[in-house]
Amino acid sequence: MVWGIDPLYSLSGLFVGLVVGFTGVGGGSLMTPLLILLFNVHPATAVGTDLLFAATTKTAGTLVHGFNGHVDWRVVARLGTGSVFASAVTLLVLHQLGGSDPGVAHVLALVLGGMLVLTALSLLFRRWLFRFAHRHRELPPLSQAAITVAFGALLGVLVSVSSVGAGAIGVTVLMLLYPRLSLVRIVATDIAHAVPLTLVAGLGHWLIGNVEWSMLASLLVGSIPGIVIATMFAPKVPEAAVRYLLAAVLAIVGLRLLVS
Repeated sequence: MVWGIDPLYSLSGLFVGLVVGFTGVGGGSLMTPLLILLFNVHPATAVGTDLLFAATTKTAGTLVHGFNGHVDWRVVARLGTGSVFASAVTLLVLHQLGGSDPGVAHVLALVLGGMLVLTALSLLFRRWLFRFAHRHRELPPLSQAAITVAFGALLGVLVSVSSVGAGAIGVTVLMLLYPRLSLVRIVATDIAHAVPLTLVAGLGHWLIGNVEWSMLASLLVGSIPGIVIATMFAPKVPEAAVRYLLAAVLAIVGLRLLVS
């Protein structure tokens, strides 16, 4: 270790950064179970650290997408209206229950496993869902706004508990709610919403003692160059093959957490 940087964590960050750069998915979906299963990190600490990891990496993505005009800030505001409040309430409940309690750790692992399986399914059927959404009309404005806020609240709970859901599942639901938006704008909007959500949830976990800062620094040392490298070579890699491989890995890891 040099200056508190653990090379094994950095190598893991590099791997996750590469996957995120190639597919746009995999930050929380891979990092949290990797920390739990490979490094034996407590689930609450893995979730809290990964949330700030996601907030840092997705801030850069939001800046790029925002500069290019890809973010629909109206949808971001609707999602955030529900998610930020729900995240704060969820963290208060977790604090009252006690994050280090073995029973809470088991519940966190189960929720994480279920979210990973759902993420895998959303990756497998993304193209089909995108085509299905474009064959149907949008909901009336008021219903669309209300459902978006409610879905944001659901994401706030799930992401605060498991650190998973803001990416693949968020994109999947937004495709169905906003079929007129292009996939690029949906992904950009989802990434932009993930920043305040993961930041609030991550800071909340930090306040209740669930963030390991040296681990976070080591992960970022690897993930940032990983994302840059993947971005450079992404056009040469078949996205579908990487997406299906990622879906298979997430399904296996999710089932492993569910039966553990």
